[in-house]
Amino acid sequence: MTETGSTTIPASPSYASGTSDVPLLGETIGANLDRTAARFPDHDALVECATGRRWTYGEFDADVSTLALGLLDLGIGKGDRIGIWAPNRAEWTLLQYAAARIGAILVNINPSYREHELEFVLNQSGIRMLVAARRFKTSDYEAMVEQVRSRCPELEHAVFLDGPEWESLWRRGAATDPGQLTAAEAELSADDPINIQYTSGTTGFPKGATLSHHNILNNGFFVGELCGYTEHDRVALCPPFYHCFGMVMGNLACTSHGSAMVIPSEGFDSGAALAAVDAQRCTSLYGVPTMFIAELDRSDFDDYDLSSLRTGIMAGSPCPEEVMKQVIDRMGMTEVAICYGMTETSPVSTQTRADDSLRRRVSTVGRVGPHLEVKIVDPGTGRTVPVGESGELCTRGYSVMLGYWNQPDTTAEVIDSARWMHTGDLATMDPDGYVSITGRIKDMIIRGGENLYPREIEEFLHTHPDILDAQVVGVPDERYGEELMAWVRLHEGAPELTAESLREFCAGELAHHKIPRYVHVVEEFPMTVTGKVRKVEMRERAKRFLGLGTA
Repeated sequence: MTETGSTTIPASPSYASGTSDVPLLGETIGANLDRTAARFPDHDALVECATGRRWTYGEFDADVSTLALGLLDLGIGKGDRIGIWAPNRAEWTLLQYAAARIGAILVNINPSYREHELEFVLNQSGIRMLVAARRFKTSDYEAMVEQVRSRCPELEHAVFLDGPEWESLWRRGAATDPGQLTAAEAELSADDPINIQYTSGTTGFPKGATLSHHNILNNGFFVGELCGYTEHDRVALCPPFYHCFGMVMGNLACTSHGSAMVIPSEGFDSGAALAAVDAQRCTSLYGVPTMFIAELDRSDFDDYDLSSLRTGIMAGSPCPEEVMKQVIDRMGMTEVAICYGMTETSPVSTQTRADDSLRRRVSTVGRVGPHLEVKIVDPGTGRTVPVGESGELCTRGYSVMLGYWNQPDTTAEVIDSARWMHTGDLATMDPDGYVSITGRIKDMIIRGGENLYPREIEEFLHTHPDILDAQVVGVPDERYGEELMAWVRLHEGAPELTAESLREFCAGELAHHKIPRYVHVVEEFPMTVTGKVRKVEMRERAKRFLGLGTA
């Protein structure tokens, strides 16, 4: 509350809506691709660095149509589910757009899944056709498909990339009347479900967030708008396509603007990423903070010419200030954006703008995107909290998913009757509408009755000269309920780091109850395939090697 003379003025609520002079797109993904290909037929659409393959927009559009016709000839049509289980390859992108053309629902399957997870997804979404790589890294996809196939009654076709069935699809498409595709597209609506993305649940099996053309086409388009994309941009796409970061913020942002999609490698490789920027003169580079840290930490970093870069997106987890400074100063990404979102919101809800200060880009996740609303509520009462107070972030608008596939009760737990998506993230909003994520409700550490947020402590640990990266988790403690533990990665050649020496570094800088009691030095953090740190796994492993039970 603010007092003016004898009048008390209520504090503004933590609510913001995104205005825009640019209207939402009301078309399907296929129709949008057609428009782009007609405008820029000779511009690069897709470049695969590992093989040297490349497509202009005219060639890409034609190949997408041929593949779509092949799917139709095989009997796949509107509403059928097509699973894609592969790393970042050109075929992944071609299938993404071909499925959208005929109204089939593309089901993204995490490349790191094992047999039981694959079987669950195949059955839960009722996949009729699975397109998969034969293998990736240590995973033998072909063998795993063979193991589960007899237990997946709705799976009719298993097609392996580079195999005879894949080649047959192209032959079928080339021999099919193009009028069949025209007729199929005429039956589609922008509000049809077109994509299922399984969330990486930390308990139980994952949930299938179901997204429409309208959801993901508009989200990709407006992310690209805020990055200033045009037909002259070339975007190096390091995040996996199975995730929204790759296929929406990446592919759809590019194709809706005539920009080039550049695939540096099948899986993330820091050297391949920098080489792609150099060789393809990329103007934009995507990644989660750990990817940028790996790129910046390369001993041959200065050998790459990154002068073409002007922007990029960092998302997936909070960006340490020191990393952001280096991304701007050493990589030349002066307009780099921070995006925040979740699979269930297509994914982006907030984004920093090109002219935002460094402070805004490291301490906030920007402002609400065009045509969206965000608010921060008290998790207990559901009421909107005043500006500056912490609460749960909620999003509403075109981006909110249709629901979890065949799970209406679970959907109702996160989308309320007014269509607000409850994110589970703790946040604050300042008077200018900038949102700061303070943690996950489930990641918040309660030590002796004090609510502690790992992000604040991690930011401080990043100022230690020997620490390359740091993550803070809570572990059980008999006296305080929970105690703080820091997992750290050190710079090469750094001296040993002990809990005592870290406490000395923190003393007088952090309140005593925010100083980690335990320190664990590792080469790498446990990660998801999208580059997110698995804090749940860190907590479980810490409990075992510290000999801690539940408090």
